[in-house]
Amino acid sequence: MQSEDLVAVWNVALSDGIHRVEFEHGTTTGKRILRVDGKEIHRENWMFKLVGTEAFKVGGKRCCVHIDAIGGFAYEYRLDVEGKPLEKFTENIKKVVKTWNVVLNGTPYRICFEKDTVTVHVNGQIVETCEEFVDEGAETNFEIPGASNHNAKIIAVSSGRQSQGIVHTLIINDEVVPESINS
Repeated sequence: MQSEDLVAVWNVALSDGIHRVEFEHGTTTGKRILRVDGKEIHRENWMFKLVGTEAFKVGGKRCCVHIDAIGGFAYEYRLDVEGKPLEKFTENIKKVVKTWNVVLNGTPYRICFEKDTVTVHVNGQIVETCEEFVDEGAETNFEIPGASNHNAKIIAVSSGRQSQGIVHTLIINDEVVPESINS
């Protein structure tokens, strides 16, 4: 059952998964309820001040819901992550995190590679990796938990163009996995 006070829903794509943030705002009572991934993390049942902010964390990242009056009894809601509007944060994170979605043996896997830390997350869990230099560049080898007999590696090679930089490719069982566009 959806609350009539549910005013905003955001999806925050991080290395540890895609988190759903829901915000309820009772504009007559000032009630504020924050949920992350369906779990209530904050509740105020009665507040005299209808505008303001609510700070919280998602996946270790600082978040803040901004509530602004835009005239009469109308309000605007914005989510900031790490001090940036969600759209700008998402744009920046796509520069340092590569994401692939793949189904192995009927099970979906979301694989994220943090380029700056050379960390691999599989379905939100950091996995152990083994890095090695090869003729073309570098390989990051890892196992996919729960998907035995699947060899996985991320190959990093130069694109040959300064504007594009390093290209990262996920290969599972000698097959290239296309990068996910929408994290």
